[in-house]
Amino acid sequence: MQYCEQLRQKFSNITSASIEIKNITEDLLTLMRCPPMSNITQKELNRVRLRACCNATGVLYYTKQNTAVNQSVPYETSSKLTYQINEELHDMLPEDFPWSKQPISHCAVVGSGGILKNSSCGREIDTADYVIRFNMAPINDSDVGLKTDLLTINPSQLTSYKNLKSNPGPLVERVSVYGNSSIIIPAFAYAPNTQLCVNTLKVLQSIRPQEQMVFFSSSYLKNLSGFWKRQGLKAIRLSTGFMLINVALEVCDYVHVYGFWPFDTNLEQQEIPHHYFDNVGPKHGVHAMPIEFLNLLKLHSQGALTLHLQPCL
Repeated sequence: MQYCEQLRQKFSNITSASIEIKNITEDLLTLMRCPPMSNITQKELNRVRLRACCNATGVLYYTKQNTAVNQSVPYETSSKLTYQINEELHDMLPEDFPWSKQPISHCAVVGSGGILKNSSCGREIDTADYVIRFNMAPINDSDVGLKTDLLTINPSQLTSYKNLKSNPGPLVERVSVYGNSSIIIPAFAYAPNTQLCVNTLKVLQSIRPQEQMVFFSSSYLKNLSGFWKRQGLKAIRLSTGFMLINVALEVCDYVHVYGFWPFDTNLEQQEIPHHYFDNVGPKHGVHAMPIEFLNLLKLHSQGALTLHLQPCL
């Protein structure tokens, strides 16, 4: 137990963004075998900091409560462009947030890392009160589970569904796999994607109103990016997974993180695919996932969240 505490101290103070993961895997493997630690003080400290800077609790996405008809919303990646929320779009916004009435206890944030392949973590993930998944990643009952409460979709994924208005079937079939989960899209990250996202909202709301689609608040994403830049995490854009872990840290009491491992070997130095479902790598130069991972490792070591990097029992 003393060695576990020493390792927690070591990883709580990691500052080098250029650290070679292969040089710390032995210690990290030992840390993952230590009993998980939950530190209420650290959790509340992170919650207070994130709520003060960004406020996912009240402005993560646009709702009827936080958005007015004819309000101009800024774009995340532009200081000049705005989009006016007309009455039709405002009518399609959700009333409020699911956590406004009742706080969420246990959240599972499920990334797509290759370490989840053959992990047998599905059953454990599905025990969470709230499960977050990304970019329409495949689900299964063995490794990643089936339960989904919030699903992200990248607007680039929507471009493959042609003639959505006249032929909505393929997309409707694809998202129906996730049951009645909410779907969140960064419609106001880049201006060319906005109309496609609005058209998708209209189609899905008319066919599957129980599967609510919402749009990220660009102001929230801007503020979160600024928060992490001040912590030294400099990237063109935070990964969607890292964004939603920050949301979970603010709105959930216990945060369990699976599948966040942006390296091509696991802790036993065995080669693994980039994703648990394919081996297609990310676009270079957009995200800083290794640095994001080091920040998650610090949060794990401090007891603010629990990282899962090994197969589940």
